[in-house]
Amino acid sequence: MASWARRLGACTAIGGLGLLVGFAIFADVVKQPAPSGLPDADAIVVLTGGEDRIETGIRLLSQGKGRRLLISGVNPSTRAAEIGRLAGQDSRLLKCCIDFGYVAVDTSGNAAEARAWAENWGYSKLILVTSNYHMPRSLTEFARVLPTAQMVSYPVGTRHYNLEAWWQHPPTARLLASEYVKFLTSAARLGVTRLFVRDHRNMAGSPDTLPRRI
Repeated sequence: MASWARRLGACTAIGGLGLLVGFAIFADVVKQPAPSGLPDADAIVVLTGGEDRIETGIRLLSQGKGRRLLISGVNPSTRAAEIGRLAGQDSRLLKCCIDFGYVAVDTSGNAAEARAWAENWGYSKLILVTSNYHMPRSLTEFARVLPTAQMVSYPVGTRHYNLEAWWQHPPTARLLASEYVKFLTSAARLGVTRLFVRDHRNMAGSPDTLPRRI
């Protein structure tokens, strides 16, 4: 009995150490800046919920980095004109090249919404725009729901969190810890999907989830 207890304690210690090392790597990854030489893609997907995300996505669209933009997870009460006013961008882009997804309420839903949209337009290479701390989990969910798409990450920095010295900033430490746990859950789901789900078509969005223009 004592031998089993020691083995269990050792396994617990190793598992805890692994989690701590993983968290340190996660905290280092999320503070990496957006790439300076961003390649062009078929389209751009912005996930709502963080500062400067929509503005960044519209700016990339105006620079020709993608032919079309999906803003996923838009509040149903939000109108296109409000987004344009917040972004301060050319209103012509709102009329021609921007779609709004109102169905998604979480990151997994964002991925499903983006898949329905990308398949509708025939896009296979997407620039993903979201906050830097949210990017690892987002890429994991998109890899699960869009396994054949090529994703290019464009993380957006935040002024309210200190990722460089997160251990000295309790709000940032709490945010990173929460995101790390959610990322592990998403990674586990991705692993299970790749092991057991052979037909990914059942994860595609239905016509009801297709984003639309206003």
